[in-house]
Amino acid sequence: MGGIEWDALLLSLKVGAASTALCLPFAIGVAWLLSRSRLPGRALLDGIVHAPLVLPPVVIGYLLLISLGTRAPLGAWLKSTFGIQLIFTTEGVVVAAAVMAFPLMVRAIRLSLDSVDRGLEVAARTLGASRLDVLFSVTLPLMLPGILSGAMMAFAASLGEFGATITFASNIEGETRTLPLAIYTATQTPDGDAIALRLVALSMALAVAAITLSEWLHRRTQRWLGRH
Repeated sequence: MGGIEWDALLLSLKVGAASTALCLPFAIGVAWLLSRSRLPGRALLDGIVHAPLVLPPVVIGYLLLISLGTRAPLGAWLKSTFGIQLIFTTEGVVVAAAVMAFPLMVRAIRLSLDSVDRGLEVAARTLGASRLDVLFSVTLPLMLPGILSGAMMAFAASLGEFGATITFASNIEGETRTLPLAIYTATQTPDGDAIALRLVALSMALAVAAITLSEWLHRRTQRWLGRH
């Protein structure tokens, strides 16, 4: 592979890891609210969280643009107060990927949380464990398969994100040009077919590897928890 392919690959891996780490704590919190709380408007929250799964990615990118762009109130405040500019930057790619991958992670974690036997939590409480102790010693370990699966699915989704990224962060070589954007650029370039083909093969290999690893981690943690 040439320098273009390596740059796109390394940037994609960096964005995938960063967006997954950014999503994880919020995904656990939102999954908990959707599964365990009696929060009014929970159905509305569920719809908002999962909206990126059904909305065109370019719509999500546009919403990010008008909310986090340098001329938007929030974006202007971030830049003037903290010197943070998300539009046209790698950090912006991370945010776009995180928003698109977030519902996948929430869904996996919520399904795992729904399957946790609440009787075990009640038993721990009757034995004197605090709510925090129950969370870290009972609930989170039992949620682990969903957390790992959700993280890997979010990582895989981040590797393939295109629409929101190009709308919000543009297509800048070495800064925002991830694998999907590099493929798009190669297809628009004369004699770029060979590069595009190599990038497509690389993207497919990464996607299959991520999904396979997700399934393997799920099975291993299920075995470790004694469920199979």
